[in-house]
Amino acid sequence: MIEGYPEIPKTIGELKAAPQIPDWSAMRESWDWDDVWEELDTPDGLINKAYECIDRHADGARANKAAIIWQSASNEIETYTYSDMKKQTNKVANALKSIGIEKGERVFLLADRIPELYFSCFGILKIGAIMAPLFSAFGPEPIKDRIDRAEGCTVITTPKLLPKINAIRDQLPSLRNVIVINHREGGDVADSDISYSSIVDPASEEFEIEKTGAEDWSVMHFTSGTTGLPKGAAHVHSAIVSQYATGKYVLDFNDDDIYWCTADPGWVTGTSYGMFAPFSNGVTSVIDEGGFGAKRWYEVVQNHKVTVWYTAPTAIRLLMRSGAKVAREHDLSSLRYVMSVGEPLNPEGVVWGIEAFDLPIHDNWWQTETGAIMCANYPSMPIRPGSMGRPFPGVHVTVVDDEGNEIAEAETEGALVVKPGWPSQFRTYWNDQERYDSRFINGWYYTGDRAKMDADGYIWFLGRDDDVINTAGHLVSPFEVESALIEHEAVAEAGVIGKPDEVAMEVVKAFVTLSDGFEESPELLRALNRHCRTRLGPAVAPREIAVIDILPKTRSGKIMRRLLKARELGLDEGDTSTLEDD
Repeated sequence: MIEGYPEIPKTIGELKAAPQIPDWSAMRESWDWDDVWEELDTPDGLINKAYECIDRHADGARANKAAIIWQSASNEIETYTYSDMKKQTNKVANALKSIGIEKGERVFLLADRIPELYFSCFGILKIGAIMAPLFSAFGPEPIKDRIDRAEGCTVITTPKLLPKINAIRDQLPSLRNVIVINHREGGDVADSDISYSSIVDPASEEFEIEKTGAEDWSVMHFTSGTTGLPKGAAHVHSAIVSQYATGKYVLDFNDDDIYWCTADPGWVTGTSYGMFAPFSNGVTSVIDEGGFGAKRWYEVVQNHKVTVWYTAPTAIRLLMRSGAKVAREHDLSSLRYVMSVGEPLNPEGVVWGIEAFDLPIHDNWWQTETGAIMCANYPSMPIRPGSMGRPFPGVHVTVVDDEGNEIAEAETEGALVVKPGWPSQFRTYWNDQERYDSRFINGWYYTGDRAKMDADGYIWFLGRDDDVINTAGHLVSPFEVESALIEHEAVAEAGVIGKPDEVAMEVVKAFVTLSDGFEESPELLRALNRHCRTRLGPAVAPREIAVIDILPKTRSGKIMRRLLKARELGLDEGDTSTLEDD
């Protein structure tokens, strides 16, 4: 455990429902993925994410249950049942087939969180094509790079975002169709484009799903690297069993839950846990088109009686900045479970949940490449603040040494790896098999993260391979220093790098943004330094602290330490296409 943060017993925050994993160790011993498949339905061998998420419920007892409660940016509400979803996704599937889109082709989505985006995702899957979501905040160049690399045939977008496509379409020889959704914007569609309503509205509500199997392609998400073009991590339809299982056992879904995932569908969390996990489990999802605001978010929870909430550390830190008092001004009593994902959640954030919601915030860990949650803090287990929790029962996550041997000694740093073969494992980097193969060594998938495991099997994130700082022989985790800094009331967010030094090899340098009401001064910087030296010791505390206005983060909320380092040292910044506020 991180010093100063005792274990939080599972009884903190009254358990309002019996946890789906009552005994983690027993379930881990008895786990069999075939048993999970038995809970799904594969008629005549059909394995298709759209069927498992939509049609399976629409054809059964959940037909008239709300699948989506959609709230517009102006707070208008639209509700779609599973039956509605089946009809709308069938219409999209028929419309896409009518313009010649075939199984295996890549269809990109560039839209804000509107209902048609969700209809389109599942319509694409029903015809056996590959859905490839894009962040709506991307500029033209990142969009071009992704569509070009995947040889995308179609983009589905909106009038507001269409200019980004217009700026690059003559550079995309594979692009045949641009479909424009005008949900609320109206307006004419150019002759060169296709109006969504013109092909979807008249389409039939009946559709026979393409006979996809376990290894047929389903989803492609692009993830940025330190250098080079972004990587297209491609997944297959059998990933749904991992997404269903982790939805049930990590997100702890019950049939009557009202669930809210705040992630944008352009990010893998917005598909794996904004679509596939909740819909495959048949729960009701709230989708809010509006942007972040503490008051707005608390009103969403209050007004829709959200029970299970999945969000990101960056959002939690922003909520912390607004203060627990704002949370307490709203009726959030419906909440029974709050989770965080995207980057490790600082211990301070885990504990703050108790102050704000009477609930600790449960962290978990996974990647675009893993497709589903790999480690988690489960409702039935005590939380160790700062830990990513224990491995999911159906996967083997561990820490290995430089030769690929599992490390038996507790609290020893190594490479975080996963034994290949879990259902949601990505199958390739599109058009870059060599890079994909390089991630699998000594019988392990190397995640690129550094970690340690304690004696009870809890895993602790230490940093990316290129993040860990070696200062005078001491290996320092940037995350540990960042966590100490944000404990101080003056610090809103922190990013830490290793800065080259002739004597110590590297010294620890921290970049911080300040909380409201605080201003940079020599006295404040000395106070932060004293705080860190007291908390971490002089060997680990930052040698330098700089105040900046904004930390560079990806749109999924991860602090881009490599970008801080590149800017500090005047180096090439590499791929910045996922940079927030690019």
